[in-house]
Amino acid sequence: MFLSKYFKPATSLITVLTIGASGIIPMVNLAPVSAQLFPSENRTRRTDRNRVYSVIPEGTQIPVEFEKEKILVTKTETAPITLTVAANIRDRYRNTLIPYGAEISGQIEPAGEGSRFVAEELIFPDGTSQYINADSKIITRTETVKRGADTGDILTGAAIGGAAAVVLGDLFGDINIEEVLGGAGIGALGGLLLGGKEVELISIDPERDLDLTLQSDLALR
Repeated sequence: MFLSKYFKPATSLITVLTIGASGIIPMVNLAPVSAQLFPSENRTRRTDRNRVYSVIPEGTQIPVEFEKEKILVTKTETAPITLTVAANIRDRYRNTLIPYGAEISGQIEPAGEGSRFVAEELIFPDGTSQYINADSKIITRTETVKRGADTGDILTGAAIGGAAAVVLGDLFGDINIEEVLGGAGIGALGGLLLGGKEVELISIDPERDLDLTLQSDLALR
């Protein structure tokens, strides 16, 4: 999934992002399993013990991937998922700050007229972790599932939210769902079935929809 999304000749793939009013202009060079972050000035933070922390600035985008091709949730549910960082995030000295394969756990939750992923924890390959303030864009794309539809077309390669799984079970009876995300909360199912024959779900394409943007500076411990 990742290769098809990001593979382009390296010489034509330098993106310049201006982050707010801070004057920091990171240049992110995306290539397969390789993303560089080159701030125009050093971003470090010292503790009382004079220890230096690397700081990734607010507004930086982090490419991610997910093991399933599609995620279906109801418009009102919250579903926990874990994403995988899809490229090395490096500083201007080419030090790797966040490695490819690190995980970001969080949840898909209602937002406006759709849903978004809100990150909670960054988990490094060595098992250490820390809080991360990042989220995806709001996804409003919907998919209407009707009674009598081919469940193979709907469920193949999909991760299903707990509330969505219950509703789909009401529509189709006994169905085999490979991955259910969380459980259906109390009251989450009320009014979801449209006339008892169909349901409208939020349809998330992880490849297009879930890349993250830092909402505050990330000081790496």
